[in-house]
Amino acid sequence: MTTFQQARAFLLEHRTDYAKAVAEFRWPDPIDFNWALDWFDAELASKPGSRDQTALWIVEAATGNETKHSFAELSRRSNQVANFLRAQGLQRGDHLLLLLGNVVPLWETMLAAIKLGVIVIPATTLLTPEELRDRLDRGAAKLVVAAQDQVAKFDGLGDSSLQRVVVGGGVAPGWTPFEQTADYPETFVPDGPTRPDDPMLLYFTSGTTAKPKLVRHSQRSYPVGALSTMFWLGLQPGDVHLNISSPGWAKHAWSCFFAPWNAGATVFVVNQPRFEAKSLLATMVRCGVTTLCAPPTVWRLFIQEPLAEYKVALREVCGAGEPLNPEVIDQVRAAWGLTIRDGYGQTETTAMIGNSPGQPIKIGSMGRPLPGYSIAITDVDGQPAKEGEVTLLLGAARPAGLMQGYQGEGGKLSGTDGEVYRSGDVVFCDDDGYLTFVGRSDDVFKSSDYRISPFELESVLLEHEAVAEAAVVPTPDPIRLAIPKAYVILTSGHEPSRELALSVYQHLQARLSPFKRIRRIEFVTELPKTISGKIRRVHLRRLEHDNNHADAARGVEFREEEFAELQSTRSTAR
Repeated sequence: MTTFQQARAFLLEHRTDYAKAVAEFRWPDPIDFNWALDWFDAELASKPGSRDQTALWIVEAATGNETKHSFAELSRRSNQVANFLRAQGLQRGDHLLLLLGNVVPLWETMLAAIKLGVIVIPATTLLTPEELRDRLDRGAAKLVVAAQDQVAKFDGLGDSSLQRVVVGGGVAPGWTPFEQTADYPETFVPDGPTRPDDPMLLYFTSGTTAKPKLVRHSQRSYPVGALSTMFWLGLQPGDVHLNISSPGWAKHAWSCFFAPWNAGATVFVVNQPRFEAKSLLATMVRCGVTTLCAPPTVWRLFIQEPLAEYKVALREVCGAGEPLNPEVIDQVRAAWGLTIRDGYGQTETTAMIGNSPGQPIKIGSMGRPLPGYSIAITDVDGQPAKEGEVTLLLGAARPAGLMQGYQGEGGKLSGTDGEVYRSGDVVFCDDDGYLTFVGRSDDVFKSSDYRISPFELESVLLEHEAVAEAAVVPTPDPIRLAIPKAYVILTSGHEPSRELALSVYQHLQARLSPFKRIRRIEFVTELPKTISGKIRRVHLRRLEHDNNHADAARGVEFREEEFAELQSTRSTAR
């Protein structure tokens, strides 16, 4: 038994014994290990107890069509895709941009890339052409695998050396059909060993700068690190696990790929053209979903339905991305007899804090540190504090699930080269060690489980000729928890008006993905600032939180929903 299998077996055995799991768990040794070959293929796809089990189950809500694929089938198909990608010239260390929805080729390509040692850049299909250009340029992608409806975005993007593979639909000039993968051998031979520090994933994530940071994970950090996520979710072999998350985001890799397959569970996906709680709940009942993880936005929509009428087979229910309010938790508990267990992590990590099965739960808290994570709560000076920043200890205590670092020019890494890793998230720690989320130290916030960078949105606002200064903060929303709002100072010669607000909204819609769009604009004459000239977003956030319209900083507000001209391009919550 490998050290990975030993660590996995230990957490499965002690899944409800938090104290023992934390005290005795040890990360597997950092040795040569290819998760797709040495775990997925050699164990899940080969052993009699699991090889014919359903690994991936996709339901199309619009048509009712379903597809099921066993571990053995996905092993063979990913071998074909790996051989195909190798024939396109991809080698170990090359970068692949993956731009697909929840379709089978996404899982096949991920497995194939891991086998090859190719670095995957996961991307959401909501990206604009300009955002794709950034991923191609800074991500140094050599090949892209994209859905048919994404092809047009690449007109004029990338140089002639970019290999292009299209999934579904007709033939696109300059693109190779993914269907050609079926012509390649079903056996795969790697070109050499996979080192634990070999890069595997490169995520673009919002931060405090105008451009997203590049988060690099290794062949060890997400596959092996996801053992903590498996433990938090409470997954067991044979589970049917539904995680509501879009491809391209780290949570999708967490709970639609590594964690369930670490456990030997089925990844269950329901594709809906537009989120609809009633049909999703009915599908969960019909298909016998046993474990569910959903962002609070979804939970808030669920409780608008008569939950008690849905006789679900659920054993575990989890939430992540934002704090859940007690009302939601109470309604779900009353209907199903289950308590939603919150958890916390970042794109930079796997699950590192959570309410795992068997723990006493304190409503409002996101739980305690998970096995394998040594966490300190520190103030701005790095000293222990009751309220402070979530800080990971490195050195001998470094968790396997922590990223390699933020990748900069020339592949140089930063962010994890000191004695600690500072998360940027502020929490309060009570006397029992339970942590409650307070906020972001760098003003990044969540909207419908999407991470929003104020600086990025402000940078786009300033491109408009009438905008002199801007500050973006979250404003409360009953469904999305929060939506982006901009306080805007106009340039000389411009006055607040409906026409100007429409112009700014149209400017934003042309340059931002739907999940990032600003939904409120308030024209003001000044912004609250520190003595050094920095905008005090904390003051503006407080105005929105308190719904205070009497403050001197307030101005004239225009809401996106007031403009019929913008209706066709509005997005919906995930």
